[in-house]
Amino acid sequence: MSVTPFDSVLFGPLLSDAELAALLDDRAQLRAMLSFEAALARAEGRCGVIPEEAAERIAEVADRQEVDSASLAEGTARDGIPVPALVAALRKAVGGEAAHYVHWGATTQDVMDTGLVLRLKQILDLLETRLDVLGEALAALADAERGTVMLARTRGQQATPTSFGLKVAGWLAPLQRHLNRLEEFEDRLGVLSFGGAVGNLSALGEEGPAVEAALAEELGLAVPAMPWHAQRDSLVELGNWLGLVCGSLGKLAGDVLLLCQNEVGELREGGGGGGSSTLPQKSNPVRSEAVLALARHAVGLTRQLQAAAFHQHERDGVAWQLEWLVLPQMIVATGAALRQSIALIESLEIDRARMRANIDATNGLTLAEAASFALSAHLPRPEAQALVKDACKEVLASGRPLVDILAERSDAPVDWEALRDPAAQLGAADTFIDRVLESRGSEADI
Repeated sequence: MSVTPFDSVLFGPLLSDAELAALLDDRAQLRAMLSFEAALARAEGRCGVIPEEAAERIAEVADRQEVDSASLAEGTARDGIPVPALVAALRKAVGGEAAHYVHWGATTQDVMDTGLVLRLKQILDLLETRLDVLGEALAALADAERGTVMLARTRGQQATPTSFGLKVAGWLAPLQRHLNRLEEFEDRLGVLSFGGAVGNLSALGEEGPAVEAALAEELGLAVPAMPWHAQRDSLVELGNWLGLVCGSLGKLAGDVLLLCQNEVGELREGGGGGGSSTLPQKSNPVRSEAVLALARHAVGLTRQLQAAAFHQHERDGVAWQLEWLVLPQMIVATGAALRQSIALIESLEIDRARMRANIDATNGLTLAEAASFALSAHLPRPEAQALVKDACKEVLASGRPLVDILAERSDAPVDWEALRDPAAQLGAADTFIDRVLESRGSEADI
């Protein structure tokens, strides 16, 4: 068995995400760090800090060099970081006098943090695309099902009629807010990490800020107010955002999971699958289960990533290593949850007849609130509520419809036949669905 399902050939297709994992593996990390070294050499050559010929040679080699991660394993175990061994390998490959200028004025954390940021930009682009794809699928579903009447359930109990479209809009609305949050914090995350040994670029003297600016330009990153070696708030913010996304996906999957129960039967996962080793009749909600499990895992890790903010002094190896343990898992879990959620919604099967049958099976109990307000137009509100509550007890005892019992007990001029229609109790559902669609620019779907 693999250490985690994320690395498992067996469980990977269910719980992992190959596309995101490829941006987090050793090869991707080493490539990003070598990109930093190439850009650093170019920047320092432009600023006259190192000879231009040396800069060109270093950049040329770093841009094309492929380093076997296994060759760095012993050095990483010895030093607690891979960069000393990587720099040694790069210097050997560069050769000659130019090798002397490799990694000039930088420190390990500059290389690793900036390499991470470069990959996070690609990772966030992928997550944003998936959020948008899921959002479009949910927007179309919310619009199409705005007139589908179903039971609302509060605190695990049947409540009143509502619209399935409104429920779907409730899954969609937070996803749009997550996209807005992402747009807002991406700029804080996409910044260069370059501070030298203790965060003051002392090895570069007066040329430090100029090299910093040139390096940021080479890499397409912003320049922070100061080096952020020991300031991990942006990475923690990313983790919090991943937790928020997974929380919303878990809510969606949890709802679907409950509505797929045989006793409810209002939804089914499409696409086949979900078989049992011994029960031929079963079709298990595999995608919903996977999304909810991944969401719970990622949300649980947010606390651990927040603990990495306790960064001692100018560099803290313990807090730093905690990030290495936690953040990749959160990213892959979020990506996998999004992937499975898209497949879940795109293949979701809706049993509208069962939704209506479940309402009818309540014998009108889900119309109790509507009945109490209809009576309140003719009776004091407390009297109306008491009348309806007593009638509900008779429904449970006799199995007769609530509206019939109320019509017998009250001579108030209520249109009882109109009250029987659960579709008349959807309130402002259409308005709220329209607002959610408008919030993501989906007016054309309204």
